Amino acid sequence: MVYIDNVYADEVLDSRGNPTVRATVILSDGTKESAIVPSGASTGKREALELRDGDERFLGKGVLKAVENVNSQIADELIGLSPYNQAEVDATMKDIDGTNNYSKLGANAVLGVSMATARAAATSLNMPLYRYLGGANAMTMPVPMFNIINGGEHANNSVDFQEYMIMPVGFENFNDGLRAASEVYHNLKKIIDEMNESTAVGDEGGFAPNLKSNEEPIQVIIKAVEKAGYKIGEQIAIALDVAASELVNESGKYVLKSENRELSSKELVEYYADLCSKYPIISIEDGLSEDDWDGWKILTEKLGNKIQLVGDDLFVTNASIVAEGISKKIANSVLIKPNQIGSVSETMLTIRLAQRNNYNCVMSHRSGESEDSFIADFAVALNCGQIKTGATSRGERNAKYNRLLEIGAEIAYAEYLGKAPFSK
Repeated sequence: MVYIDNVYADEVLDSRGNPTVRATVILSDGTKESAIVPSGASTGKREALELRDGDERFLGKGVLKAVENVNSQIADELIGLSPYNQAEVDATMKDIDGTNNYSKLGANAVLGVSMATARAAATSLNMPLYRYLGGANAMTMPVPMFNIINGGEHANNSVDFQEYMIMPVGFENFNDGLRAASEVYHNLKKIIDEMNESTAVGDEGGFAPNLKSNEEPIQVIIKAVEKAGYKIGEQIAIALDVAASELVNESGKYVLKSENRELSSKELVEYYADLCSKYPIISIEDGLSEDDWDGWKILTEKLGNKIQLVGDDLFVTNASIVAEGISKKIANSVLIKPNQIGSVSETMLTIRLAQRNNYNCVMSHRSGESEDSFIADFAVALNCGQIKTGATSRGERNAKYNRLLEIGAEIAYAEYLGKAPFSK
């Protein structure tokens, strides 16, 4: 009987140069696997807690406390357990913590061990991670969301919206979609350079030109798509991550600084409706604040039968919050970030709940990432159908795309959904 023989963690760096947790699990058969935990910049206030040291090291962002929690409390309880019972491993860590947001152990400690356990179990059984987690039904290659222009909290420019993304929806397979996105990305770089704007890239590989309005990035992207030889709206569609919680002022209005406007929830919904009528936008993430549920209701009634409305800060991968959203008919899609909820098992619970209720799921990275490609396997395992993991730039982003290329080559009946997730 194979059992967990050792568990430990150490402090490593993420793609922003900040410390994060790398957890390692060793099994009694000699299998040894690790996992590195990502970290977000724009975070929902109901996310599971990322434990930081708060001392003089790394400007207070060290994770030695979380590392010590893995090396002591978590290791003490997990050694001897079966690595093949993921739910038991995750439930044990949740019991040790005893809080509803992992404020004792740290979600970064728990998730690292949870992912490393799943990876070790898969390796021990000589199975790829997506097959171990998803079984024979894991055969859907995700449609990617490529963040190619940054604004908001992700950039020091005049654009209010946080991410402008392209989605290759009009292709037969993942490989062709990835190639098209890469070609659009390189053409976009040429266009921005011709505008005498900087082509330096942000945390997620996107460009951050100082454009005049919230529409201009869409217009520039359309030029890049056409210059690359693709059909906008047919082969390549546009997705937005507004991160609207960052736009709210003290009076509850949404401030569009680039346009010198303050809008109510209803007015902002009409703003989106106008954008969608002019451009091939098929997905809007966090179009309203995480606290503006009344506004989300208006948004869903207005656009929910036309485009994908993704809840990130709204749902924070939390099954109980997603259930409330389902009951109130809020949004129609859930962004899936494992470190928002804290473990592999809890993430899977949220995904299954969403899928049972016909909500789309988008597996997602964080702005602080690593070379770890866990979410690529996870997206395929749970048949999410979509993945958001940055531009085709920066090693920590391409690690996920390159892993998906490997997975696609292994699955005999790989399915690429193309436009299917967005049909209502």
